[in-house]
Amino acid sequence: MARAVLLNNIDHKDLRVQTGRGAHFGDNVMSALSFPAEFRDVQASYPIVFRRAAGGGFEAHALFGFQEGENLFLGLHGWEAPYVPLAIERQPFLIGVSGDELTVHIDLENPRVGTSSGERIFLPHGGTSEYLERINATLLAIHQGLQQARGFLAALLEHQLLEPFVFDIELDDGAQCRLAGFHTINEERLATLPGNVLERLNRAGYLQPVYMVIASMSNFRTLIERKNRAHAAQC
Repeated sequence: MARAVLLNNIDHKDLRVQTGRGAHFGDNVMSALSFPAEFRDVQASYPIVFRRAAGGGFEAHALFGFQEGENLFLGLHGWEAPYVPLAIERQPFLIGVSGDELTVHIDLENPRVGTSSGERIFLPHGGTSEYLERINATLLAIHQGLQQARGFLAALLEHQLLEPFVFDIELDDGAQCRLAGFHTINEERLATLPGNVLERLNRAGYLQPVYMVIASMSNFRTLIERKNRAHAAQC
């Protein structure tokens, strides 16, 4: 159970955060929230897909596996990809909004949090550490990215550019695997958009992220290879 509290240099002066990667830290997740400003980095390693958000609408995700609790990029030596999405990097911190002010919270129940080892959050005399400065920048990038993503996602829906897909694979040993519940870019629909619509999307900065999503789909080959290796190791 998460226990997020407002971070401060009095109650939390001795807290440290372990920054390693592993299932014991909660990194065994199937996907992570992403946003267009991050797509260039994400698409180099992961498929970018869309799923319905809890409150309605859609949100973009970097995909790490084919089922809940499966992260095929976690290995014996940590995270096996050159880029870790910011929604993963920010753990165990969260951003809060109080009026016009952004605040930083920390989940005290997160297994990364303790007092014996890891990165210091605050300096001995109360100042913020370099680590916390990086986290602050990460949280701000996520907040701004998700704000900007609203217009992007609205444009995709307006022009009917999202379509559901089902991805069926057969592993090397014959085992079957299915991925469902996600959406991707409708490339046929994109190809029929008139020039003036494409120009508006481009001017808004939305066209490049669309093509980043399309390019990212080639990373399903990597996921399948990793799934085959993981499945073979379990047998």
